[in-house]
Amino acid sequence: MLNSLHIENYVLIKKLDLNFESGFSVITGQTGAGKSILLGALNLVLGARADLKTIKEGTEKCIIEAVFDVSKFDIKDFFEENDLDYSSESILRREVARIFVFFSTGKRF
Repeated sequence: MLNSLHIENYVLIKKLDLNFESGFSVITGQTGAGKSILLGALNLVLGARADLKTIKEGTEKCIIEAVFDVSKFDIKDFFEENDLDYSSESILRREVARIFVFFSTGKRF
């Protein structure tokens, strides 16, 4: 279960912290209110391909962090097999940054 979602500098969002209670949660709003932006951020932290357009204009990086309650799933063996520390909460964090890399071959023309 998704416990919380933290978003910084993603598309139009400067900073947002959402906390979800146990049970059923619904996100509603008018067209253009940002529901799809929230889902896009969740997709990004879950591994979707990053695009520099997702970084808020005027900033250098965006950060998405999701906290999941994994206590009700039988995945402790998976953590051990992959040399990961198990906890009842798992935090997934993704940062997308504007990084410019310059390569030089050392040749002069």
